Amino acid sequence: MKIKIINPNTTQAFTDALQTLGNAVCQPDTEIVAISPINGPSTIESFYDEALAVPGVFEEIIKGNKEEGVDAYVLACFGDPGLYAARELTSKPVLGIAEAAFHMAVMASACFSVVTTSARMRFMTEHLVTRYGFDAQCKKIRTTPMRVADLANSPDEAVAKVIAECISAREEDHAEAIVLGCAGMSPYREKIEQAAGIPIIDGTVAAIKLCEAMVGMGLGTSKVLTFNWPRPEMKTN
Repeated sequence: MKIKIINPNTTQAFTDALQTLGNAVCQPDTEIVAISPINGPSTIESFYDEALAVPGVFEEIIKGNKEEGVDAYVLACFGDPGLYAARELTSKPVLGIAEAAFHMAVMASACFSVVTTSARMRFMTEHLVTRYGFDAQCKKIRTTPMRVADLANSPDEAVAKVIAECISAREEDHAEAIVLGCAGMSPYREKIEQAAGIPIIDGTVAAIKLCEAMVGMGLGTSKVLTFNWPRPEMKTN
């Protein structure tokens, strides 16, 4: 099967890291293709950034259907930008990393906290938790004094901040697992888990593995009503 990881921002270093991660965790018969849209924000750290990123996500899904033979898609930004609309553009599975991570976290633990980037991301993350129905299981949203780009430019310092918040979540929130609230944290999951001493859920890996399961089950996006094609001329399979 072929899984396309769409990094909705245009920072190639993040896309390259997602390709490496995908290659490492996928099944031997799974092909991973990680891309960034041609146009979009360099990082996604606001609702405005998310809105700018969505058209590029749509373009990559349409291209994947028409030209690339893609079997499933992963939206590798924790805001899951354009996820529901993207599902209207394909009959294939489309998974956002936040939704995938939350589902995986509650299968692995009774409750979790989210560790994300700057304080500006708190409300956006709370909105996701509520939208997906995980208010009861989510103990707290923890932010860190960093920008997304810090994970590429000064990863050691950035990861240390994430680890500190994970330890605080374990000790103060009584969280039993941590969801990483940024795709830029994905390559550091094992390091964070080893240092923090608590299960760490990375949404990118969760989404890849769930995509493999859905394709293996022959399960795609329902076109019965809600995620039906937006209009007949947009049908791209």
